[in-house]
Order: sequence, then C-alpha cells, then structure tokens
Amino acid sequence: MKNSPKGFIPVMLMPFQNDGQIDYPALTRLTELYLKAGAAGLFANCLSSEMFELSAEERLQTIRHVVDVVGGAVPVVATGTFAGTLNEQADFVKRVHEAGTEAVIVITGLLATEQESDAVFNERVMRLIDWTPGIPLGFYECPVPYKRLLSAEQLGQFVGTGRVTYHKDTCLDIKQVQDKIAAAQGYPFGLYDAYMGHAVESLRAGAAGLSCIQGNFFPELIVWLCENYDNPQLANEVQQVQQFFIENMDVMHNVYPIVAKYSLKQRGMDISTFTRRQVGTFSSSIRQAVETLSGDYTKLSHHLELALA
Repeated sequence: MKNSPKGFIPVMLMPFQNDGQIDYPALTRLTELYLKAGAAGLFANCLSSEMFELSAEERLQTIRHVVDVVGGAVPVVATGTFAGTLNEQADFVKRVHEAGTEAVIVITGLLATEQESDAVFNERVMRLIDWTPGIPLGFYECPVPYKRLLSAEQLGQFVGTGRVTYHKDTCLDIKQVQDKIAAAQGYPFGLYDAYMGHAVESLRAGAAGLSCIQGNFFPELIVWLCENYDNPQLANEVQQVQQFFIENMDVMHNVYPIVAKYSLKQRGMDISTFTRRQVGTFSSSIRQAVETLSGDYTKLSHHLELALA
C-alpha cells in the first residue's frame, strides 16, 4: 500500500443483524476497533466481509461507510472485481475508487478461469490497467472461486507498470514471498502476507506487513508483531507470539468468520455471529475452543503488557 507504514491491514469482517441486514453501527464500532488497535490501513469488501454475499450497492455503501468512519486516518483498499465481462469489472473498479479508496483490489481468480493460461491472465490484467487509467490497483490471491497464485515474474511485471501498489499474498510459501518482494523492489508497493505460519520470516524478508484473519481475533497482537518482529530485546516474546498463531491456526479457521465474531463478543463487542455465507455449524465444541483461545490470549496479552483495543 503506497505511502503507508509497515503494519497490519485488517481483512474486515461484515457485521450483520440477526435478520441478515448489514449492521452499520456495528461496522462503525468494528472500524474503530481496528483503528484503536493500530492498523496501518483497512481492507474493506474482502472475503472476510462476505463480499460474494453482498449486492453491488451493499459493497459500495459499506466501503463508503468505512471510508467515512476512517476519515483519512489510514488508507482504505477494497475489492473491485467480481463476475462479469472485463468491461464490467473495469467499470466497478472505477466506482470503488470513487468511493474513496486508495487502491482497488483485483481478485486473481476472477480475471481468468482455472483452465486458462498465465498468458491469458496477464493480457487481461494489462487491459484492466489500460481501462482504469490513474487508479492504483492491488491483487488478492483469494481462495474463491479458486486460488490463482501470481509468480514473482508476473508480479514484477505488473508492479513495473507503476499502477500496482498492493498485494495480499496467500501462497503459504516463504520462498515465493521472498521472490515476489525482490521482484517488486524499487517501486511504491507493499506485499502484505496473509499466512501467520511464517509471519516473522515474511516481515524480515521485507513484507510491508500482515493482512490475516487472525487480526479479527487479536488485532493489537498483529500490530505488536509488526512493530517488534526484529527487536532483539524481545526475541523470545516474538517467538512466543509466532508459536501462538501456529498452534491456534485451526481454531481460528474453523467455521470462520463465525468464530471471529464470537471471539469479538468474548471481548465485549456488540456484534452478532450471523453470517450470510454458509460456513458450517458453530458447535458447542467449537464454541468451547474459541473460549479457551480467548483465555490463552488474555494470559499472553498480560505477559506482553498489551492493552486491548
């Protein structure tokens, strides 16, 4: 993300009322929580926001709402490509940018089918760049509809146009992350890693920050890691935090985003666990696991002297 500091970019949840309507007061509270935790920017209208379950107008309205609440305090990026022709995608990119975003995010799996070649994908990216003049773009290797990973060579080519400023990486491979960062050296660009399994390595390799679902449980802990990953005086604590995320990866992914909303309720936030997206049953055993996780985090946060956002 151009001109933003190294840090945490939350993949924002979308709060709903129990009747399924968007809960705008809760969206305000959630946005303020991220800001209070120290987020360096916000990623609105993403998979965690249940973007595929929103109408086009809901996408735009929620983006505008987040931008208004933020009030310029940090940059906001948001997804701008969905199903449709490339022309239709370009038009929606323009609308998302007009909503006040710093960059508009392109879903890699929506510019070409899984069977189509990298050459086809690359050509469409270049056309999208041509058809959205002056708008900063980013990429998100979203797992839906399928995960299309960019190679370091591709990313370097796109960043080299001067139009691509952001990348949310989901490759889960630290070597690929290192290669992508190297390919984009020298440009106003930031790679934000989604995978907490190698978060410290990624930050040390030059990632601009982290953009992970774990930030919807413990945003201040992600901020702490971004600020202290290379502090030799806190090396033991950094390793402890890294291990905490590795050990609790499964708990935080199970029936997500319901578990994240329930975790926020455990913190005292007024937010429903309702989701439009069908992610499975929030069973009593999953509930208990989240409650145990919340207790473990409380102990860790006290050890690190973290103040909850």
